[in-house]
Order: sequence, then structure tokens, then C-alpha cells
Amino acid sequence: MTNTRIQRRQLGRWLAVAALAVGSFAQAQTWPTKPVRVVTAASTGSGPDVALRLLSEQLAKKWGQPVVVDNRPGGNGVVAFNAWRGVAPDGHELIHLDSTMLTSNQHLYSKLAYDPQKDFDPIRPTLQTDFFVVVGKDSPFKTVDDIVAAARAKPESVTYGSWGQGSPGHLGALRLQAGSDSRMLHVPYKEMPQLFASVATGEVQWAMGSLASAGPMEKAGKVRFIGVGAPQASPYYPSAPGMASSATAKGFVANSWFALFAPKGTPKALREKIAADVGEVLAQPEIVERYKAFGYTRFDIKPDEFAEYIQKETQIWGKIISDAKLKLD
Repeated sequence: MTNTRIQRRQLGRWLAVAALAVGSFAQAQTWPTKPVRVVTAASTGSGPDVALRLLSEQLAKKWGQPVVVDNRPGGNGVVAFNAWRGVAPDGHELIHLDSTMLTSNQHLYSKLAYDPQKDFDPIRPTLQTDFFVVVGKDSPFKTVDDIVAAARAKPESVTYGSWGQGSPGHLGALRLQAGSDSRMLHVPYKEMPQLFASVATGEVQWAMGSLASAGPMEKAGKVRFIGVGAPQASPYYPSAPGMASSATAKGFVANSWFALFAPKGTPKALREKIAADVGEVLAQPEIVERYKAFGYTRFDIKPDEFAEYIQKETQIWGKIISDAKLKLD
């Protein structure tokens, strides 16, 4: 093959790529051309559902098209996925899933109806909830380092509760143990109110909790927040230090997030447009204030970076769950 023919072939490929990029950009500029449906795994009336509806109302104004929220809770995201699978990758059918459905579930269950890597193209998170380390008001533990020190001194003597095997509270505690080389005893509960009542009375020594779940007990003076699973303190509760100041749990992170995803194959330019529009709405002062009431913080990240973040978190959870020999089926 001559150099001229090679050059022509390379030029042809370059033109094809350029044409595809231009087409994707043009599609993003004219989108949406019809109502947008968002299938969510959140139950109607829950915090993530209310937050999504606030977001959708403002997006509808911005896009000039209705944004319809379709609640399909249950089955660890499987119900929502089954109601959404097979949709066209044109941005008019999105899905709203939480962090466990994208990162840890594939390690907790032997088989899932969906493949986080093959079925979804990430857009961006809509909210994030940081989890606090919660102890009883009379607990001798003043810091997360105190808990770790006690657990190291006598493995499995320190008890922690959660709202069930494989729950974010359980997984968060496993992550703390994995990162601090400590072993503690898990006590699962069926309901959150029972869990935090047990923390308050000392039946269990600590638990992970959000502002929404444990906040009322904290305000009533029955429990204390002694740290937050994030590098820095929460702007909503600055007296609980972040883990950057910890001596034994510096890298500890415990949170939960919900995010928007498009079907695999959705053009990058379109995903970036949707992500940018969502980011603009979430920055509106009235939205910020409403999210604050739920204890939700913003998690700003671009689609490609979000995909990398999910992949990294999936690997981290894979090791933690494998080492704990935890399976839910």
C-alpha cells in the first residue's frame, strides 16, 4: 500500500470521527425534543425522591420540556432497571440510582440483572449524604480514634449497629475497620429508630448515621456525632471533625449518593450538556437551601471523571466485601 493511500485512509477515518463529533454536538444543542423521563429507584416521598422532583421542576423550565419522575423502588435497583432497560441512547430516558447499586452490589450478590459497566453511561451525582459516627450521649468515646484504639486493644469487643446486613451503615463500618486494621462486632437491626435508640442506651456502642436518620436523636441530646466519614467536617455539622485530622482513620470515607445515568452509547457531548445543566440548577440558592434541610451536599464531578470514580470505588468495595466474606444471596 502506498503512502498516499495510507494517508487517504487516515484522513477518511479522521473525517468520520470529526463528523461524528459534530453530529453529537449538534444533537446536544437541539436536545430535548420531547419530554424527558427519569426512572428512579427512590421510593415516593423519600428524601432522594423529593430532591429529584425539585431538580426536575427546574430542569423542565430550563429545557422547555416536561421532566417526568417515574418511581420504581425495590430489588436493589432491579425494578427501576427493568422499567428502563432497552431505551434509546438519546438522553430522553434517564435513570436515577444510588451508590450501592453501582459500586458494592455487584460484590454482595452473585448475579445482578444489570451490569454497572456495560449498561450505564454516568452523567453526574444529584446529591450526596455524608455519614456520621454516632455514639450515646454518655459514651466514653470522644473521637473516632478512641473507637479504633479500643477495637485494636481487644478485637471484637467494640459493638456497632446498622440497619441490616450490607446496608450503607454496615459497609461504612467495614470500611473503617479495613482502613484502620481493627475488628469490631456487628449487630444488625431491622429498623433505624430501633438502631439509634440502642445507640442512645448503650446497647451498641456506635453506628453510622446521616443527619436525616440520626439528626433528630442528636438534637434531642440522646446521641452525639463524634466524626464524619469525609476528609473535612460537614458544613451542616462542623463540630464533628473530618477524617483528615484523625490519627488512625485518615482515609476513612462513608457516604451515599444518588446519580443520573444514561443508557450505554449516549453521546458524550449530550451527557456533558445534561450534567452542566443539572449543575447549574443545583447551584440555585433555593435548591441549595432545600437540600440543606435534608443534609444533602453537592458532589460536583464531570461525566468521564465520575465513571473513573465509580470504577475506583467498585474496586475498593470488592476487596472490603471479599475480606469480610460478606454475601447477601
